[in-house]
Amino acid sequence: MDLQLLASVIVTLFVIMDPPGTVPIFMSLTAQMSPKDRNRSAFQALLVATGVIVVFAIFGQSILNYMHISLAALQGAGGLLLVLIALQLLTGSTSGEENAAKYKNVAFVPLGTPLMAGPGAIVAVMVFVQQSKDLSGYLAVGLGIAVVLASLYLAMRFAGVVQRVLGENGVELVTRIAGLLLSAIAVQMIADSVTAFVKGVA
Repeated sequence: MDLQLLASVIVTLFVIMDPPGTVPIFMSLTAQMSPKDRNRSAFQALLVATGVIVVFAIFGQSILNYMHISLAALQGAGGLLLVLIALQLLTGSTSGEENAAKYKNVAFVPLGTPLMAGPGAIVAVMVFVQQSKDLSGYLAVGLGIAVVLASLYLAMRFAGVVQRVLGENGVELVTRIAGLLLSAIAVQMIADSVTAFVKGVA
């Protein structure tokens, strides 16, 4: 298995999906639910996010080919999307809490998507799949996705405990650090995209 790719997938998706940062949003969206309903919502959100990510991981290449989109273009677009997400993390602006009231089932929207399986995560997964050359690469990507999704589920499942341990300031700090790391990842993706375009022209 490609351990370097595995580590890259886990770090990138962990920063993008931000399990600790999901805790306060999840607690807010499910504040009126019983513990049983809250746990069911966490599991449903996990299934939705898994389905969305798997679909794009499997059929992403076909979508790119059909639309005549290159990997470099995908990386560039992904980098720009990640910049926006990073700015949201750094500034603390999220729409999940504000829009919670208008969704009938928060497990599907906004928890499953776009909070867990949002544009940034989808693009990142598609890029990683494109970078995989053999079975070991695909296994690394799959395992990395599974690890991050499991951490997201555990964060929601034990949201109350996580919030008590980290505290409000701790969750805020983790979110800001995640935003900083994500901005660096976004810049690297854009740089790689420009490099690929230059090599293609040359």
